Parts: sequence; structure tokens; C-alpha cells
Amino acid sequence: MSSVFADEIDDYLLDLMDKKNIPGLQLAIVKDNKIVKTGAYGLSNIQDGVSVKPYTPFPIFSMTKAFTGVAIMQLAAQGKLSPSDKISKHLDNLPKAWQSLTIRQLLSHTSGLPKILNGHGVDLIANGQTEPAWQEVQTLPMRYETNTRFEYNQTGYILLGKIIDKLSGQPFVDFIQQNQLKKVNMPITLAAGFSHTQAVVPHQARPYYSNGKGILDTLQINFDPFFRTAAGMSATATELAQYAIALEQEKLLDKKYLKELWTPTRLNNGKTAGFSELENGYALGWQTILREQHPAVSASGGDSNSTVIYPEDNLAIIVLTNKLGSLPIFFIDEIAGFYFPEMRAENGWGLSKDLFKLFQGMKTHGFEQAIALAEKMRSNAQFEVQEINLLGYQYVTNGKLDKALEIFKLNVYLFPENANAYDSLGETYASLGKIGEAIKNYQKVLELLPNNQNAVNQLKKLKTLL
Repeated sequence: MSSVFADEIDDYLLDLMDKKNIPGLQLAIVKDNKIVKTGAYGLSNIQDGVSVKPYTPFPIFSMTKAFTGVAIMQLAAQGKLSPSDKISKHLDNLPKAWQSLTIRQLLSHTSGLPKILNGHGVDLIANGQTEPAWQEVQTLPMRYETNTRFEYNQTGYILLGKIIDKLSGQPFVDFIQQNQLKKVNMPITLAAGFSHTQAVVPHQARPYYSNGKGILDTLQINFDPFFRTAAGMSATATELAQYAIALEQEKLLDKKYLKELWTPTRLNNGKTAGFSELENGYALGWQTILREQHPAVSASGGDSNSTVIYPEDNLAIIVLTNKLGSLPIFFIDEIAGFYFPEMRAENGWGLSKDLFKLFQGMKTHGFEQAIALAEKMRSNAQFEVQEINLLGYQYVTNGKLDKALEIFKLNVYLFPENANAYDSLGETYASLGKIGEAIKNYQKVLELLPNNQNAVNQLKKLKTLL
């Protein structure tokens, strides 16, 4: 399929893949409920030199949660539950502290439940044994007061699987396959199943990650079967585009239920919270991007793939990659910018008034003048550390590390007591091969936050490179 922007978008993605060392990528773009562009780039399997094809299924990791959210709302449409239901209405023999939790809180990671993972990838507690892990997690204390913060948590999705199993009368895998994948005609996704990379899936892209030395290693990961409401599916960008169209056309959920699916949970303080300044809310298995212009909802997984739907713009963009850490969520807006030019980073998309003014000055006079320009504005301007950080990472994502470095230097200058600012600057120095400078900045992180484990780990790694 073609697009008037095909050459520009292809060139942009190929350049980005080269800068970010992404082996393979699939793209699908939906405009006005029609797929207007697809693309398949690079290698799905480096070892065997296999090219990405339109029919290559990619592991989508936690994007699976979006399908779980839709399944819950489909049961709501059938009158079998409400997202506001306490989970004890549908499940028996729960720990007392769990009984008043709601389905919405499980879906939106605001429950405060203890974690069933031990912090090492997707390894379960209790030595990785399913039933002992489930018994142990029920004895652990709650992590925080329910609905007071967002904290990513897989335990709740196991409970959601149990609710779907019980109320639908069939395993949740079968329910999603019959009520979503078959309805949308997603044969490749359907055939791939929920077993991630354990099963032999024809033509499946092999996932990779950077070992920190500029070399890609093959990812080996196994999802326990009872964990598969949270992760495990594989799909193609084109079939996910069809899924986005089906949602927008209300083929899976009526408008009332779709609106609730994409409504972010409000914490007790009235605010929303999510993964980042960009994905600043979490709804029912879907992230939300709340902003005045071009608001969106997203579903991402493995820091390697994202579906972003812009409901007000009749636009959806799906990017799947086979490299963990490629974070397409941070460059999909840039692709949207080919359709809505104001969304291009080069035009200052998303910046506050004061930072936009500073940004325009940096573009005119050079990014190395960022500190001097900010100093002139400082008495009459307000800057936010997280917003500057996000701007810097937009340039990291686009492979423009020299400009990102100047932005992170600016952040440290403006916010000298902020550990995260030094962390970002240290990371960028490391990416540029300036090991000594990277070490200095991670040491500063530890001065401000003595127990910061990421800084400890990075320092160990960097000192081996001296």
C-alpha cells in the first residue's frame, strides 16, 4: 500500500533504525479507518538473515493487556460485570486486603497489590513455581494504599484472567480469540497464540536487546501460562491496524464501552498517572496521552512496540520492532507529524510556552547556547525538569545525541539537585563513548540518591570500560 508520504516516512524510519540499531521494524498507518500505508524493514532474524515481511508476527509483550481490557469491557457489555465491581463479587477466597479492590484498579495498576514477580525479568517469586508463587503472593502485604499511585503490577492481571475464565465460562485465551481475533479477521495473530516465543510460530521475529556494549543479544524469555493475560501474544502491524479500525468502528465495543475503556483512572488526589510525561494516564489496559492537541491512547509492550490511536484525528499508527528499548512510543508522534506538521519535534511539538521560546532560540543560535539563552529568560520563565528531560530523549530517540547532550546539560544547570537530570546526562555521555564524564554524572546521582540501584549498576559497567 502506498502513501503520498511513503518516501519520507520510509527514509525517516530507515535512518532511525540505523541510529538506534533496530534490526527489524513493521509499520501500519490508518487514516479515516483505512490502512493507508504499511512497511516492512530490516531483519526479523539476524542469525539467519531473514527479512521482515508483512506477514512476520512480532512478540508484542504487554500490548496483550489491551486485549484483556477489551475482553473485560465485552463482558461488561454482556451485563456480567462492571469495572467498578469489587473483585470479591466474582472471586472467592481472596485475602481480606484484596476483597475491596475493583476491576478498574486491577486494569489500571492502581491497586497496591503485592508483586508476583521477583524483579528479575518475568521470573515468579517462590523459585519460579506457579502454584507456590500464587500462594505466597497472597500472604504478602499491600505495597501502598489503593488508588494513591500508579505502579505497574502483573498480579492484578492474573486476577483478571480468573475473572474472565469464570464469567465467560471458557479460558480467557479462547474468549479473546473467539470474540476479538476471529471477529476482526486476524489469522496470523490467532495462529501465533499466547505462548510468546516458547512455541514454534511460523515466520516469527526474534527479539533482541542491547548488552550495553553496542552488541545485540538474543532475548530468551518464558511467560508462565497463567501470566498470559498480561503478556504473550504475537501479531503483525497490519492486523493490529485492522484491530484499531474495528475499535473505532465499534465492531468490538459500542461507543459507551469504548469511551470507558479509554478513560484514565483518577487517583484519590484527582490526578492521573502513567509511565511518563507522555503516557501520563492509564485506563483499562490502555495507556492515555492526555494533552490539549492531538490526545491519544496507546498500547505498548516490551519497550519495543506500540499502537497509538488519535481518536480526534481519525489516525492510528502501529510500530513493531524486534529490539527491546527501541521505544517507538517516543517517535510515533514524529510519524504522525507527516500528516499533522505541527507534531514534528523540529517544530517544537508539545512544549510549554517558555520552553518552546527557548527551543526556538536554540534552533536559531545553536543548541550549545542553551544555557546562555535560558539564563537570559530565567527571571520571567518557568521550566520543568521532566519536560526538558522528555525533549532531550526525543533527540536521543532520533539519534541526535549531540543535541540531546546540550539539552541534558541545560537540565543539570537549571536543576542541580535533581538526580534524574544527572542520570540522563550520564546516560548520554556513555552513549557518546565519553566514559569519564558519564562516571562523574552517575556519581552525582549517588550523591543525591545514595541507594539508586541504576546508578550503582551503570558505574560498575562503565568502570570496566576504562
